[in-house]
Amino acid sequence: MSEMAGKVTDKAPKKSWFKSMKSEFKKIVWPDRLTLTKQTVAVVIVTILLGIIIYLLDYVIELGIGFILG
Repeated sequence: MSEMAGKVTDKAPKKSWFKSMKSEFKKIVWPDRLTLTKQTVAVVIVTILLGIIIYLLDYVIELGIGFILG
């Protein structure tokens, strides 16, 4: 008898967890298309710039090490 009571209570927290998750998802404010596009472009530009900066730093360090060792 106690096993059945345990099974019933095991399902209750899962249902309340899913209900609370569903209510939290309803609170989300999704960005509009224009905002999403602007943010995506900004992320792509910053990523490209950082890639170029890292490449240049790597190249300069490689030249410096080559000069010191070479």
